[in-house]
Amino acid sequence: MMMRFAFVFFAVVGMRLVELWLAKRNERYVKALGAKEVGARHYPWLVSLHVLFLLSLAVEALRKGARPSRRWPLLFPLFLAVEGLRTWTILSLGRFWNTKILIVPNRPVVKKGPYRWIRHPNYAVVMLEIALLPLLFQARLTAVVFSFLNALLLLVRIKTEERALAALTDYQEAFRTRPRFWPSISRRLTPS
Repeated sequence: MMMRFAFVFFAVVGMRLVELWLAKRNERYVKALGAKEVGARHYPWLVSLHVLFLLSLAVEALRKGARPSRRWPLLFPLFLAVEGLRTWTILSLGRFWNTKILIVPNRPVVKKGPYRWIRHPNYAVVMLEIALLPLLFQARLTAVVFSFLNALLLLVRIKTEERALAALTDYQEAFRTRPRFWPSISRRLTPS
């Protein structure tokens, strides 16, 4: 039981460290292209939230013996699918993916990959991860508290990001009809 928790927990921590390295590398690239950073004031809150989330997960899960949920057979494949969406999102943005809001003025926004259907697949991934990862190990309090805190922070972050994208890029025109987080099934079923 403990081995399963340790494997999943340290795999997630490892992925986050790789993502931070990738974000730093990409930051240098887009700043060389003239990228403007917005939302720098709330970025430390975002980092703190994610660090505290992982600590809370570890404490709560370990206090409960790090036992996998009875719903593991359903939740774990769902979690892996969410991680697949994260990877697809990062690959779709390429050198423009970052943990910070860095916008290259007058550059067309990326409209491929999951961005064909939704405006913010990365934020959808984070919302799902913050709910699913604790539930894998019965850390319900962590799932509820950090889902709420993340939602509050995303309200600020998305508003900031969308305002800057609209001012500096073709974002409004490109994403005018796309939903923020969940693809519209009815639009997919409606003939063109």
